[in-house]
Amino acid sequence: MARQERAIRTRRTILDAAAAVFDERGYTSATIGEILGRAGVTKGALYFHFGSKEELALGIFEEQLAVALQPQSSKLQELVDSGLVLALRLCTDPLVRASVGLALDQGALGLDRTPAFRMWIDQITRTLAEAKAGGELLPHVEVTETAELLVASFSGVQLLSQLRCQRQDLEHRVVVLFQHMLPGIAVPAVLARLDISADRGRRALEAGRLEPATGNVATEAEAR
Repeated sequence: MARQERAIRTRRTILDAAAAVFDERGYTSATIGEILGRAGVTKGALYFHFGSKEELALGIFEEQLAVALQPQSSKLQELVDSGLVLALRLCTDPLVRASVGLALDQGALGLDRTPAFRMWIDQITRTLAEAKAGGELLPHVEVTETAELLVASFSGVQLLSQLRCQRQDLEHRVVVLFQHMLPGIAVPAVLARLDISADRGRRALEAGRLEPATGNVATEAEAR
């Protein structure tokens, strides 16, 4: 158990270092050597967890969604919570900032950025499907199209916030996004009960817990 916990910590250390380097230098200019130096680990330890620079980027994409929040009686409330928590983490977590930056970096040569959006869309689609099954959505709502629209809208809102004020107003902008989008998809009785307040993300994050990605951690010592 101690070995596995150490491997999990090492993996996270590598991801944090890669996120910082990608955020500062961009994907194309970043090197494995820089990431190793920032992480303070051996090349064997890094390649045990990640076989390439692209796998490091994929690991960062996965961490963006690796947060477990408290279940709610309403699936739409869970959707709101996840969006507001993501907005908060974009302002406070360098790894999440790097994930979004990589996903939107059109100059990231050799990096397939579609998994970042696919994972995000799939997660929202599942939540919306459960909401529809529970009678929370209006009859016309197509869950995949709605998930894609929400991801595209959030991406644009956060980019505008970054350009205008370094995301200082991002949580407010995401609240406004939900205020405009949810009336078009939610049953009125459900809509009236949703908490879309500006501090909802912080409260939801404090009530939840971050789930570390374990990856392949059983025998990390063998890589050293």
